[in-house]
Amino acid sequence: MPTFLKSVVVEAPVEIVFGFHERQDALRLLSPSFPPVRVLRKTGGIEPGSRVDLKLGPFLWTALHTAYVKNRLFADEQIQGPFAKWVHRHEFEAVGDATRLTDCIEYRLPGGVWVNRLFGWSVQLGLHQMFRHRHQTTKRYCEKGRLNENFRA
Repeated sequence: MPTFLKSVVVEAPVEIVFGFHERQDALRLLSPSFPPVRVLRKTGGIEPGSRVDLKLGPFLWTALHTAYVKNRLFADEQIQGPFAKWVHRHEFEAVGDATRLTDCIEYRLPGGVWVNRLFGWSVQLGLHQMFRHRHQTTKRYCEKGRLNENFRA
C-alpha cells in the first residue's frame, strides 16, 4: 500500500505544537486555499470517536479520529471519501526544546493496483504540496517570537 511520510522540526515544545493541533480552528488554518476545504460538520476535537465531514473540492470526505495520546500522536481514518483507504497518523516527538512533527499517510486509490501505479505519483505530488503548506503554517503559529497572541496551549 502506498505511504506518504513527511517530517518537520518546529522550534517549539511539543505541548505547544500538539496544542496547536487541538485548536477548534486548526483544520481551517492548516488547509491550503486549493483545493478549497469546507467543514460541513464537526463533532468533538481530535480524540477517538470525533468526526469531521468535509467538502474537499468536489468530494465529500468524512474522517473519524481513531487514536489519541496527548502530546504524542493522533490519527484519523477516512470512512467516506475519494480514497479506497486513508489512514493519517500525526506524530509528535520532543527533540530537545523543539518538536519533530511527522505526518504518515497510508492510502489506496479506488480501482486496484494498476490505478495506484498509474496515478499514485499525482497523489504524492499533491500531498507534498499540502504538507509543505501545513508544516509552514504550524511553524508560523508555534515558533518563538511568532506565536499568535490568540493561541492557547
